[in-house]
Amino acid sequence: MEKLKVVMACDTFAPDINGAARFAERLAAGLVRHGHEVHIIAASTDSSHGPRFEVHDGSRMMVHRMRSHKVPQHKTLRWTQPIGLSAQIRKILRDVRPDALHIQSHLLMGRFALQAAKGSGVKLIATNHVMPENLIKYSLLPKFTHKAAMRITWADAGRILRKMDALTTPTRRAAELLERAAGVSGVLAISCGIDASRFANETPVNNKEPRFLFLGRLDDEKRIHILLQAVAKLTEHRNVVVELVGDGGERDNLAKLATELGIADRVIFTGHISDEELPAAYERCTAFVMPSIAELQSIATMEAMASGRPVIAADAMALPHLVHDGDNGYLFPPDDADALAERLRRILNADQLELNRLSENSLHLIQSHDIERTIKIFEDLYSGIRDDSSTTDDNSPSYMEPIGKLNEAISSRLESWRHSAVEIGRRAEDISFEAREKISEVGEEVREQLTEFKDEIKEQINEAAKRIKRKRKE
Repeated sequence: MEKLKVVMACDTFAPDINGAARFAERLAAGLVRHGHEVHIIAASTDSSHGPRFEVHDGSRMMVHRMRSHKVPQHKTLRWTQPIGLSAQIRKILRDVRPDALHIQSHLLMGRFALQAAKGSGVKLIATNHVMPENLIKYSLLPKFTHKAAMRITWADAGRILRKMDALTTPTRRAAELLERAAGVSGVLAISCGIDASRFANETPVNNKEPRFLFLGRLDDEKRIHILLQAVAKLTEHRNVVVELVGDGGERDNLAKLATELGIADRVIFTGHISDEELPAAYERCTAFVMPSIAELQSIATMEAMASGRPVIAADAMALPHLVHDGDNGYLFPPDDADALAERLRRILNADQLELNRLSENSLHLIQSHDIERTIKIFEDLYSGIRDDSSTTDDNSPSYMEPIGKLNEAISSRLESWRHSAVEIGRRAEDISFEAREKISEVGEEVREQLTEFKDEIKEQINEAAKRIKRKRKE
């Protein structure tokens, strides 16, 4: 494929930690690895702004940071300053001359990017990651206005998104919601995708020292308080540990709730972790829990599946697309702590054969979310190619069929894949370690050479000073 130039307009991007930011980061990095030129337009992370090269997910790309301000009622969000934004984006588009503009949100950056692209002839692609239900709490609007506000927000989304040449969202269920609520049509379901090999490990699922993991934003719509309430009901399993990885506006409330429930000594607030630390967080858990009621896909759930972990999730929005009840984990009615406690008990009381079956099925299902397939589809869309095959393998009819227990042939292939992925990971770590050692050795040599050079300069300066003194005396 010929080299493409792509501009992505993002309301949220790394170092933000959320599904939309993760998707944009990994798609952009994958495109760079494929030899394409990618420019990101995103909010500044501090008082500095302007274009700069940044490295994300191992790939170097140009990021145009727009002046922004912290959202007062949210712990992590920043709001891009709208004054002059269209003119700034228009200049970027004029300088870059991209093949495609990929909008990651219609709320602010995408809206102004669309204005800036008017009349340019650039292909317009949008991926919807937004559910008004996730944002309404932070709007400061009175509660009785929320339903009307959501209808208005969805209608506004439709007005913007209907102008796109191609419109995508991560799952078929999310696409159906978008078509129904925003009044758009022809939405493509394209998985965010994942490099499953990054999370492969050979550690069996263990419920002898049980640890339930949640990873993501600690915000209201994630319903983490339901997980804490459910764990408090497991009075016969007082060795259960809950690990919460991430941060957000509900952290203090969750810490207070854990104390009130008498489980504060068994709830670990890990906070944000680096990409390098992610695989270990999944590997050390017994099962991953996603109680959220508003997921359009859930990259964290996909990462847990790639780690071979059972998943317990709310039967809400797109989560049943990932968690097949009884196959790779269990679903529970949203906001039902008693039901969640019962699902947790199933994991705690399962024998090793059952834990292995759930683990293996997670690995099997995640193979349909290969990020290379996702990247290929977007390459085609950026090039103007769209047909019936513009979807990922998780939308095939066979993906949703019950699994039960995998046959020996598939099981054997998965085990071989897992072993190969782990070995490749180990070799990469060894190479990385050797590279760091060599860089360190080279750095030491350079420092020694610089020291010798400085000493030589000093000697030359001293000699010159002595000569000047001798001449003055003469």
